[in-house]
Amino acid sequence: MEVKLKKKAVKALKKGETLLHSDDLIDGILTNKWIDFVDEKGKFVGKGYLGKQNNGIGWCLSRKQISLDQDFFSQRFAQAKAKRRFLYEQTATTAFRLVNGAGDQLGGMTIDKYGDFAVISWYNPSLHYLQKEIIAAFQAIFPEIKGIYEKLRFQTELPVSHFISGTLAPAPLYIKENNIFYAVYLDEGLMTGIFLDQREVRHYLAQGLAQNKNVLNMFSYTGAFSVAAAVGGAKSTTSVDLANRSREKTKEQFEINQLDLSQQKIHVMDTFAYFDYAKKKNLSFDLIILDPPSFARNKKKVFRVAKNYGELIEESVAILNPKGVIIASTNAANLPAGKFRTIIEAAFKKQNVAYRLFKNYQLPQDFTQDPGFIEGNYLKVYLYQIL
Repeated sequence: MEVKLKKKAVKALKKGETLLHSDDLIDGILTNKWIDFVDEKGKFVGKGYLGKQNNGIGWCLSRKQISLDQDFFSQRFAQAKAKRRFLYEQTATTAFRLVNGAGDQLGGMTIDKYGDFAVISWYNPSLHYLQKEIIAAFQAIFPEIKGIYEKLRFQTELPVSHFISGTLAPAPLYIKENNIFYAVYLDEGLMTGIFLDQREVRHYLAQGLAQNKNVLNMFSYTGAFSVAAAVGGAKSTTSVDLANRSREKTKEQFEINQLDLSQQKIHVMDTFAYFDYAKKKNLSFDLIILDPPSFARNKKKVFRVAKNYGELIEESVAILNPKGVIIASTNAANLPAGKFRTIIEAAFKKQNVAYRLFKNYQLPQDFTQDPGFIEGNYLKVYLYQIL
């Protein structure tokens, strides 16, 4: 099947971009078939598919006139595995990204390794429909994977999480990251219990940043940052998250690492409500971690990173000890790094505090990047000390 592209889309593909948008098409309908993209004169431009997702309408997978069959995907998976040989050759970490979508020339999907198991995330229904050759190729290149799960990250009436093949994973499944254990659940909705892209930040906490500090972890989810801080010698940790499940999930993470629960506090409450609570109780902290979702809603407030992150910084400064540290993080792909820094530093200035940026992180090496897909480099983490 052929789909004609406008001149600007053809030019973009030739420059190395791989994501297509609805206004790139001259003609074409959403279809569960592999597609030859052609220019206005019918000349071949690339091979891929159309599939509606949050960002874009399709992907070009190759500029060559080849079949998108099992051999094609086997080659791509072999290349992806070779890039991650450094992680396979060590034993301290057993969970990491195997395939990072456009970064591995496979736009529309990601694959994560959790010990002996893998989780495939599909970002549009078309690629999910065409999965037969993809999964067969994956199993051929990654025979060490004992069981495969999938997550459907697009609008669907199907359950969003499925076991696909192989052996069922235990629940919880214990994985290791820089010799710290974490409990994950591979078949509980879209989330697994840990965000693998924050591995390097957790390692920095465990390697000494948190030593002898009272640590506050906001939007704590299952407390992974708190566990890393505790392993790194924190005096105490306080984890705050609105979800009821966070309490038991966070306790579990501390327990499997044999950490003293008496030094760890867990609050199930709204983040902004906790700031008020901390002020009333005269609580203060040496290190505050702010890693909110891009968008969140509760009964009283809608939170958007671009609009409300500055409020988090201001509230944090009010309960931060002298020379305290703030880890400011976001995964908002639509918020450029420079603008995020501007938001953070404007909030510091509003509170009349001096500050220094002493470290920053982006995505780790296994989250490979495609220069033609800027949105894929979404993670921005800045570490500030208040002077």
